[in-house]
Amino acid sequence: MRNLTKANRPRVWCLGLCLIFATAALGIILTLPAVAAGAEVNIDNFAFTPKELTVKAGTTVVFRNHDDIPHSVVGSKGEFHSKALDTDDSFSFTFAKAGTYAYSCGLHPRMQGKIAVTP
Repeated sequence: MRNLTKANRPRVWCLGLCLIFATAALGIILTLPAVAAGAEVNIDNFAFTPKELTVKAGTTVVFRNHDDIPHSVVGSKGEFHSKALDTDDSFSFTFAKAGTYAYSCGLHPRMQGKIAVTP
């Protein structure tokens, strides 16, 4: 490796800072809750995935059961309530108003999730 000259040191310094900032930005992005692209919540292995989802008001979210046993989706304040969903069944709900909507499985209350609706 050749020696760094005084002329090259600022470039190396700048490259190092860029790599640090890019790594930090990627870490922040990976920890943010999911923002709806397909607006779908999957049910599998006794869990809602993603557990937290952010959507805009007016978005329809599809809850799809991929588990081998029935599950349901129930809003914590009674905003929505699905029937028992067998394997590959789905339930859709349109979130018209901004707010936070907690939900759980009516058959397995420890299964919980949250939809954050922005204006």
